[in-house]
Amino acid sequence: MHAIQLDIPAPLSRAPLAWREVPDPEPGPGQLLVQVAACGVCRSNLHMIEGDWVDSGVPGRSPIVPGHEVTGTVVALGMGVDGFARGDRVGVQPLWWTCGTCEYCTSGREQLCHDRLITGEHVDGGYAELMVANAAHTYHVPDALDLVEAAPLFCPGITAFAAVEKAGLRPGDRVAIFGLGGVGHMAVQFARLRGAEVVAVGRNSDHLQVARELGASHLVDASRIDPGEVLEDSVDAAVTFAPSDVVTAQALRALRWGGTLVSAVPLNITGFPFNREQVVKASLLGNRDQMTEVLRLAAAGQVRTVVDRFPLAEVARALEELAAGRLRSRAVLETASAVK
Repeated sequence: MHAIQLDIPAPLSRAPLAWREVPDPEPGPGQLLVQVAACGVCRSNLHMIEGDWVDSGVPGRSPIVPGHEVTGTVVALGMGVDGFARGDRVGVQPLWWTCGTCEYCTSGREQLCHDRLITGEHVDGGYAELMVANAAHTYHVPDALDLVEAAPLFCPGITAFAAVEKAGLRPGDRVAIFGLGGVGHMAVQFARLRGAEVVAVGRNSDHLQVARELGASHLVDASRIDPGEVLEDSVDAAVTFAPSDVVTAQALRALRWGGTLVSAVPLNITGFPFNREQVVKASLLGNRDQMTEVLRLAAAGQVRTVVDRFPLAEVARALEELAAGRLRSRAVLETASAVK
């Protein structure tokens, strides 16, 4: 098979990724071999590839195949696999393996498992024609969904769903979504499904237009005005997907007293006004039940992804477009096997 491999993290300008022919992987017990149809391109892939996370032990092996939001078709099953058959349309999200026995795994918070393995960071991911998946963390993709368009459901989709759920929105609440790329455009839709009035905040005109198309009631162009100033004390909740201390401060300023800030990215808070009783929550991915619900909503036509398609071999161009902010929403790599 052909795969995109990372040997040594380095800036994109140094071409750290290699297109190679490598042996086909084989599924072990409890595993599936998936013929990849599509894999989304996440900004975290870019961080890993360029070496931003080396001090944290990522990537966990070398060489490694990046990519953690994957769809495809089952072509082989390892021993002991139930619930899947050859030809099944499936998807894999960043959580590739969890222990299943810790306090987090046994309480529906498996994304917090301390021993978790991440697709494309600790094990080979979806920038390839074939990939081994852990059956316990693999999902059936409904027939109503296109496999290429479904790929972002497995990272932006689950990340946005869980973050919006933590915001505790009620019908009529006003919520500001900060950061409107691959994850943000899904959050706009999940917030609307909860009956909220959505304020979309971003710096990219294409992202703002997509947010409008997906139902945002108000747009705030952060490249022109200060969102914290224009939204001050006016939203019941804010959800942030932009890793910026400036954005965090703007989101807190926009919050009403007693409001909730949910962050799906690292943040630093200074001068926290305790007398306003605002609540700050963190959100990481989501659990398997939430992933199943994301797929159900998408199959029912209640949410959709917005994708820019690239051939698998053109991954470098996709990453460059992502880094330059030239994507409408989510870049997705597609292989020759990409079919509905």
